[in-house]
Amino acid sequence: MNFSKLYNRSEPQINHLDSVEGAITALRKGKFVLVHDEMGREDEIDMVIAAEQINPDHISTFRRIAGGLICLAVANEIAVKLGLVYMHEIIQDLSRVNPVFKKLTSGRSPYGDNPSFSISVNHRDTYTGITDIDRALTIMKMAEVCKKIDSTGVDEFSNNFRAPGHVPILIASKGLLYGRTGHTELCVYLMNIAGLVPAVAICEMLDSTTHRALSIKKAKKYAIKNNIPLLESIQLKKDVYQDVY
Repeated sequence: MNFSKLYNRSEPQINHLDSVEGAITALRKGKFVLVHDEMGREDEIDMVIAAEQINPDHISTFRRIAGGLICLAVANEIAVKLGLVYMHEIIQDLSRVNPVFKKLTSGRSPYGDNPSFSISVNHRDTYTGITDIDRALTIMKMAEVCKKIDSTGVDEFSNNFRAPGHVPILIASKGLLYGRTGHTELCVYLMNIAGLVPAVAICEMLDSTTHRALSIKKAKKYAIKNNIPLLESIQLKKDVYQDVY
């Protein structure tokens, strides 16, 4: 399906907080959006930016304001074309060499999902890979790979990146919100309906006072103060329930 037809890029969008339309407008302008999964799952808020729009200032904001792990989530079909697999599958394969690895991947997370982590990468033009400039470059170049996935993307990925690196790649489930409803899927779906490259940088928002995930109450205060849209997962899953596909 052509997700971008749901929210045509040429049409003016409503620009108010806490609406899908407002979030799409912000993302297309290279601005942040906050996404809350749900109380019964991780109950976390991720700070989100379109990978094709990223710059070093965004990485700095992730570090200083969000504080979680800065990752790049990509669509499943892109991961397949790049030959990427889930990290837990890689570790399971290693159990043939070391049985300990089988124990490491047994069971699921407390909220019921397998992790969406794949390998981590650096672009070959980076130095250490960890600076704001380096991570922004890696994510931006990965967005270009994703955009060119049906032409030169695969060759650009193999020739211009190295692993392991400092940008963990997350793979969205094959069925997106039909298959899993984590931040990986929610945010890739958001890129799809915005008509953007299905690659998105995300980072959990943490609370340095409680040393836990930032509460939805505090996240809403931050969103209002900084004029940032905050979406609940149900707002995106609603499209699926209404058979938008």
